[in-house]
Amino acid sequence: MRLVWPLLLVLAAAGPRHAPDPHRTLPRARPPRDLPHHAFYFTRAVYTGGGWRGGAWATDYPKADRQFLVVLRRLTNLDAYESDHAVRLDDPELRRFPFLYAVEVGYMHLTPQEAAGLRSYLLAGGFLLVDDFWGSAEWANFEAQIRRVLPEYPIVELPTTAPIFHTAYDVKELLQVPSIGNWRCCRRTSERDGYVPHARGIIDETGRILVAINWNTDLGDAWEWAEQPDYPPRFSTYAYQMGMNAILYSMTH
Repeated sequence: MRLVWPLLLVLAAAGPRHAPDPHRTLPRARPPRDLPHHAFYFTRAVYTGGGWRGGAWATDYPKADRQFLVVLRRLTNLDAYESDHAVRLDDPELRRFPFLYAVEVGYMHLTPQEAAGLRSYLLAGGFLLVDDFWGSAEWANFEAQIRRVLPEYPIVELPTTAPIFHTAYDVKELLQVPSIGNWRCCRRTSERDGYVPHARGIIDETGRILVAINWNTDLGDAWEWAEQPDYPPRFSTYAYQMGMNAILYSMTH
């Protein structure tokens, strides 16, 4: 099944892009009485670490999230909340939302409370989609952080025959999705020493994927810039397919 939509549809979803600000107050989930009731919320992970990249969690936020939701709501019957939704990892409200999206984890440094909150969330049935980090140095940092969260489970390569690649769309090969800046400047898809895209995961004893890891690729940039005429449709189509597959997997497993 192909993923096709009018570019004007995506443009309608585009909102103002906000640069990460490490000094701003970190958001918390809205109280249940204030949050509109929907079956699904595209929930972005907020973490406090990151050194000089202290606002790394907010890369491409909120435009990528909002634009993805417009396409999701048009192409599926899923009752999805139409706006962005960022939640701290140490917020007890996190358990209300089965899907969680985290970016720039090469700069992530979890507090003990965040590590404990994420562990509790994942073991209770939550699902984490990791995206937009590149190269061996960023992998080493992410691996060290996620080992603090789930030390008992190994990280494995996910074959494209795994169910997560086929919940909505049949994804048979991995693409390396570039940032729009790298593509515009020199038609380069890789960053740093991240020349090969990987889909990795952390799987529990029942076979459920707790964490799906997209390394050396940037799905979020493709969501954010899909309406740009110079951004190749093959990247944005692939990115939307991967995102929808992950969401439907999280909702059904």
